[in-house]
Order: sequence, then structure tokens, then C-alpha cells
Amino acid sequence: MEKELMHIGKLAKLTGITPRTIRYYEEISLLDLPKRSKSGTRIYDDDDYRRLKFILRLKDLGITLKEMQEIADLYQISRSTEHIMPMLIDILDKHIGNIDNKISRITALRTDISSYRQRILKRLNKSNFE
Repeated sequence: MEKELMHIGKLAKLTGITPRTIRYYEEISLLDLPKRSKSGTRIYDDDDYRRLKFILRLKDLGITLKEMQEIADLYQISRSTEHIMPMLIDILDKHIGNIDNKISRITALRTDISSYRQRILKRLNKSNFE
């Protein structure tokens, strides 16, 4: 089965990011440098697409580009996911802790706002009866 080849514009459209972002990910070695056509145009395949989607999922999880680079560097050295997994677990645990902290702060803010809203409603009701 032959891999589908695509130019940077199509890859950008499929992933919802700009060609500039794709080139930046290449510059910082998150993506491998693409193959080139005879005219020098970047050519991407399904593997590049899957790698980019993985990067975007990590980004959605809150993993920074620097952390992704560290994971990629470790993978390049060991060529084994077994060495990467403990590092990835540590990073994800840190992000889970950050999310839990945000949830706590948002919950407290929601409580404060609801309380303030109730006080306003009481004043409105009180002034309507006077």
C-alpha cells in the first residue's frame, strides 16, 4: 500500500494549524525534516500527519513544546518508548496536579459569584417590597 503524499498546505488544513507552525515544529525538531520534491517543495506522508496529530494532542494536554522536545530527544537517544514512558507519566502527573488546582480555584470563584448573586437578588426583592 502506497503512502499518501501531500504538500504543507494540505497537511496544515488537515491538522488545523498554519504552515508556519509546521515549519517551526521542524525547526525545533519536533517533526522530522520532510522529504522534498524535485522542485524543492516539502512533501509529507501519513507518518508525518500522525506525528503532527500526536504533537497536537500533547499540546492539548498542556504539555509544553520544551517538554515535547525533551521527550523527542530522549526517544532519539534510546529509540525506545520504554524509556520515554516514565518521563511522560511524570509530566502528565504534573499537569493533572495543575488542573486539579485550577478546578479548585474555579470552584471557589463560582461559589463566591453565586453568593454575590444571591445577595444582589435579596436586595432587589427587599427594595421591591418597600
